Amino acid sequence: MIDDILEKFNLKYEDLTQVERETFLTWIDALQKQQLTLDKIREYIQSMRASVSDQLINEPEFIYIFIFKVPNRKEILLKARLRNYILLEAFLSSPQKAKEAMERALASIKPGKGV
Repeated sequence: MIDDILEKFNLKYEDLTQVERETFLTWIDALQKQQLTLDKIREYIQSMRASVSDQLINEPEFIYIFIFKVPNRKEILLKARLRNYILLEAFLSSPQKAKEAMERALASIKPGKGV
């Protein structure tokens, strides 16, 4: 990764001064720590789902304008957002569930038993 970045600017690591090297390595370290992982995405989706659920609980289903009962548009939109987060969560967890099912199946096979 370091070489790729330096090549873009026609530089080599050896061309940098000591201070530049230290700064550059600090930047690279910070970039690597901020990489997205599947676990971080799952955590984010779970927190957003919880947030939408909390908002939805406090939102009335209908709004009354004078004597008219009108569906609350915000409540409808919150339900749609919640449904999207649930679907995303299911999409991200399906490979993990498949892997766990395969591991359970393999664990149930007794060693030494042939087919």
